[in-house]
Amino acid sequence: MSLFPEGPVHPKEQSLSASAKRATSQVPEVAHLEFTPEQARKLWRKIDLRLMPIMSLMYFFSFMDRGNIGNAKLEGMVTQLDLTGDRYNVALTTFFISYILFECPANMVIHYVRPSKWLPTLMFIWGLIMTLMSFVRTYQQLAAARFLLGLAEAGFYPGIAYYLTMWYPKYKLNYRFSLFLGMASVAGALSGLLAYGIGFMNDLGGLQGWSWIFASLILLIPCFCVNLMGQIIEGLATVVICCIGAIVFVDYPGTAKFLSVEERQYVEQERLRDVQDAEEGTIVHHLWMTITDWQVWALAIILLSFGIPGYGIAFFLPTILTTFGYSTPVSQLLTVPIYVAAAMSTLVVAHFSDKKLRSPFIMVLQLMALVGYIIELSNASTGIKYFGLFLCAIGLSASPSVISWLANNLEGKHKRALGLAFQTSIAAVSGIIASNIYRAKDEPRYIFGRE
Repeated sequence: MSLFPEGPVHPKEQSLSASAKRATSQVPEVAHLEFTPEQARKLWRKIDLRLMPIMSLMYFFSFMDRGNIGNAKLEGMVTQLDLTGDRYNVALTTFFISYILFECPANMVIHYVRPSKWLPTLMFIWGLIMTLMSFVRTYQQLAAARFLLGLAEAGFYPGIAYYLTMWYPKYKLNYRFSLFLGMASVAGALSGLLAYGIGFMNDLGGLQGWSWIFASLILLIPCFCVNLMGQIIEGLATVVICCIGAIVFVDYPGTAKFLSVEERQYVEQERLRDVQDAEEGTIVHHLWMTITDWQVWALAIILLSFGIPGYGIAFFLPTILTTFGYSTPVSQLLTVPIYVAAAMSTLVVAHFSDKKLRSPFIMVLQLMALVGYIIELSNASTGIKYFGLFLCAIGLSASPSVISWLANNLEGKHKRALGLAFQTSIAAVSGIIASNIYRAKDEPRYIFGRE
């Protein structure tokens, strides 16, 4: 079975940025091209293999960098940084304050700065921030570092969503976006595995285990410590990946040197068929058109409903498992199967929802997550509650469909970029909510509002 299954060769698609428009002009105007189904499959697979691995790898680091704080919490961070009361929740919240404020402005930059420069630059910045976070020693430093991390990551997620619309027709977009977002689940699984091993590095090099989680998850390889003056030598794999991204990233179809002239023209032809890409007016006008569009708000609220349980799982899943009576190392390991199941279900749902069936999957999976949370609130046995966590995670599998649904319905390059950024900004409020519904005073069952 191919990793990139193809739908019917019959299209619709999206938009272009200002720099993308210039790139498109380099494609000669030729007659309408017709590719055979086999030629089309080979072309899209060729594009997939060039674009998807590097984008997925970059998002893998992005989500792991923002979510590994949940693993670090169990490895001594709360004690060393004196995260009493709601301090841990506040530290989580600061990330989303800067993230929400800067998403829309950051996603307009991609119109003026080439994606191959803009996106790797963001990754370089947040990689440095994450590495330095290993050395924070106070609650205030942690909160400040999380704020800066949100600022650095604000343009990446909506930027990639917009970037994909520059390449793929509507009927191919959701699967690719789901493949990209599925790396969040893979990141969660690997975070659990690495946190289990890194937990045994406590006091190595003068750092507690939680500090090594921040450092080592950036590296994705064991950090090597030397005792020479207590200094640490780190590989900074995030920086390496962003440099690779700057080299292999391709901006737009019109400038893609790995495609022939005919292939470039075919991609543009398929992407732009039945799409009104031209826009008039100022940025303020486009922003007003975006925030007054009911479908932007509707799909943002739906995405918000996915984000609250999603971030809750990312930040608190290891903690929830410890309340079942498991030790910290076992809890870290038990997160892995849950994330693997979520990643697999994301791809399955995306494959079938690209057959123009989005809302049924969204409703069914929302109900599945609801059943999972009802199980968690019950007095069921530990085994049944662990099964309920699978339902909670799998229930998030349709969230990429919500984003691609909006991308398919927004005409015009500026409105699409702003609409996707606005949707994810509203949805990012879910991170603030999720950061504050698992309060220390509500342990061990975390039933919010129960005194």
